[in-house]
Amino acid sequence: MKDVFINRASVFLPNDPVFNNELEEYLGYINNKPSRSKEIILRRNGIKQRYYAINKDGKSTHTNAEMTANAIRGLFKDNPGEISTIDLLSCGTSSPDQLMPSHGVMVHGCLPETSNIEVVSPAGVCCAGMHALKYAFMSLKLGDKSKAVSTGSERLAKTMTHDNFEDEVQKLIELEKNPYIAFEKDFLRWMLSDGAGALLLETEKNPNGLSLRIDWIEACSFAHKFEPCMYMGGDKLENGEFQSYKDYDASDLADKSLMSIKQDVRLLGDNIVALGNELLLSSIKKHNVNIEELTYFLPHLSSYFFKKPIADILKEDGLNIPEEKWFTNLDTKGNVGAGSIYLMIEELFNSGKLKKGDKILLMVPESARFSYVYTWLTVC
Repeated sequence: MKDVFINRASVFLPNDPVFNNELEEYLGYINNKPSRSKEIILRRNGIKQRYYAINKDGKSTHTNAEMTANAIRGLFKDNPGEISTIDLLSCGTSSPDQLMPSHGVMVHGCLPETSNIEVVSPAGVCCAGMHALKYAFMSLKLGDKSKAVSTGSERLAKTMTHDNFEDEVQKLIELEKNPYIAFEKDFLRWMLSDGAGALLLETEKNPNGLSLRIDWIEACSFAHKFEPCMYMGGDKLENGEFQSYKDYDASDLADKSLMSIKQDVRLLGDNIVALGNELLLSSIKKHNVNIEELTYFLPHLSSYFFKKPIADILKEDGLNIPEEKWFTNLDTKGNVGAGSIYLMIEELFNSGKLKKGDKILLMVPESARFSYVYTWLTVC
């Protein structure tokens, strides 16, 4: 089988960075009141700035497809005509602009300078971008394709503006009686942001400059053991079962905020770190790699709150990764879900820090129903 290399990386971040003191200028005040949980959440997640595809009036400035297309064009900025030679477009996101058609074909529609090519759209949450990468990786490794682009992107700010919550807050006085429910609904408003990243994959390394050889990608789900933890487009019943928005009355869409993102933070805290480490241990054993050879560890963190628990459990299992090997840009780029790992790869790839022989481990956890992807790269 062929070797597969990441030869270029590009990102697109909409508009100017949004700082913590500006958040409610963009997202608005729910029930005309400042959030009671915002400062606590921001202090824990460590995010200092992020990017929104909306303006201060809450109006959209970019679609997800447009941001993704802009990131792809960035791969070919030195030779725009080369974009017509790609033969696979693999696009992952958890926030497509529509239910149908797929996100990938909408991105392709924004790129008239390309050719008629294969397009795929892995679904999911944070792992969707990595599943897109794995599909492109396997297609090239098998010799089916020769030049592929994979992407990860999100457009979430528009779903977090106050008008998406106002009706529910007005009707559910329970939010005032039960602060925990309010926290679950408010929590993700201060965690998520917008943007897109793209990678160019080829079966030959860069003739000049560095490339990242993809050595292996391991992914798994633990959904057979756990109920949904983060979800959108439905709700959990009292018995823990998930019910689709299709099985509710139309009036419930607003009353129950069915199209807002929700997260069971208790289920998250109990499981997200331990389950991810289970896959890492088995992957390292399967591929016979030595964690001490690692040069950079790129973990997708939804919050810096999880950094210490991850470091602690790694150390307990004999996989100590020193602080200086960790690389993340959560504080400056925010949590871009399926796009976050692309933003980290791009920043490190173009930083001038890498040298031939460096080993890189990517970690992407997904709390939706507990899925994980790990990837091992070698700089060459």
